[in-house]
Amino acid sequence: MATRADYEPVPAVAGAFGRTHVGTVVMKFGGTSVADPERLKAVARRLVATSEKGNRVVAVLSAMGDTTDHLHDLARQISLRPAPRELDMLVSVGERISCALAAMAIHDLGREAISLTGSQAGIVTDTVHGKAKIVDVRARRIHEALDRGAIVLVAGFQGVSTTFDVTTLGRGASDLTAVALAAALDADACEIYTDVEGVYTGDPRVVVQARKLHAVSYEEMLEMAASGAKVLQLRSVELARNHGVKLHVRSAFAEADGTWVSEEDERMLEKAMISGITHTVEEAVYRVEGVATADLFQALADASVNVDTIIQIGPEIVFSAPAEDRTETCATLDRTGGTWSENSDLGKVSIVGAGMKSHPGIAARTFAALADLELEPAFISTSPIKIAFYVPREEVERAVKTLHETFDLATATAEREHA
Repeated sequence: MATRADYEPVPAVAGAFGRTHVGTVVMKFGGTSVADPERLKAVARRLVATSEKGNRVVAVLSAMGDTTDHLHDLARQISLRPAPRELDMLVSVGERISCALAAMAIHDLGREAISLTGSQAGIVTDTVHGKAKIVDVRARRIHEALDRGAIVLVAGFQGVSTTFDVTTLGRGASDLTAVALAAALDADACEIYTDVEGVYTGDPRVVVQARKLHAVSYEEMLEMAASGAKVLQLRSVELARNHGVKLHVRSAFAEADGTWVSEEDERMLEKAMISGITHTVEEAVYRVEGVATADLFQALADASVNVDTIIQIGPEIVFSAPAEDRTETCATLDRTGGTWSENSDLGKVSIVGAGMKSHPGIAARTFAALADLELEPAFISTSPIKIAFYVPREEVERAVKTLHETFDLATATAEREHA
């Protein structure tokens, strides 16, 4: 079965698989879940147990612990500006190590397993290094392995470009690999195993009373991921929504159910109008004048900068972008010839909930709570299910805690429990 996205044309695959299989599950394990040999062995046992229940099992593994960071550090010791192609060749090895070791552990448990690189698994990307987009999934080899009863281990975060180079998909993109495979294989679900038990109403490190949500909609999860919730990569949620892949975010260290991400359910709206409060201090805000709007954002797109908030009133354009894109953003703004400034002293707080669409007064309660804190937001942006604003970084946690309390998110009804 082939899955396509409209980025670059890829030649059709002769004899591509068109059949589907009941009981296929894709299971993704993050870096903390495979951080050392003992945790890898635990993952192997979990994969075997899932297979023994009659499921066809595909696992996507991240690199062990901080392996990717160490590889980036190694590259910087060699070169201040590593060639993007060679950097992808280097940092893609971490996931391959995880998969090979997990396959060895599964063999020792008496089951067949095969580890595959992204390219061997048929993940075809465009030609952008470091932030490649998946354009096709050619899952023939995975199907063949599943047909003979093997557990398939796929290296996350990577693929092969249409010009046959190794590419990586960006930070956190093992989630994206897993969702793409789940779509291509018509899997029953895509299970994302991580070091937290699910998606919470607030960051538990900031809000100790935060509740684990039983369910959120794709749209809510998109807004939460874009606004600072690190539990799922944004692009993976977009792909899941586009292909109807059900996501189950759960702990790698416990058996309890986590949070289901799926189409909006009326019961979600009945339980709580707000799904959560998210925040980030990893964005910079830029103010630009003297550049046409179209020219500015085309230049940023060409530089692969992920622009988030955009506000324009009059000639000044205000936008935010991730801190990790700062080098590309500043270089692009310099080339535009306009005048610009950067503010990296702000943090963003977002209130997300599908119930906003049918419950008036959310904005009034939000800004009344901020007024009580004597906080005046620097910038405000909204969508039908989100209110986001920027305040000084040192005030972010205080705003998050207050709004979590304002909207009663520490109560049991916030969990949205339903069958």
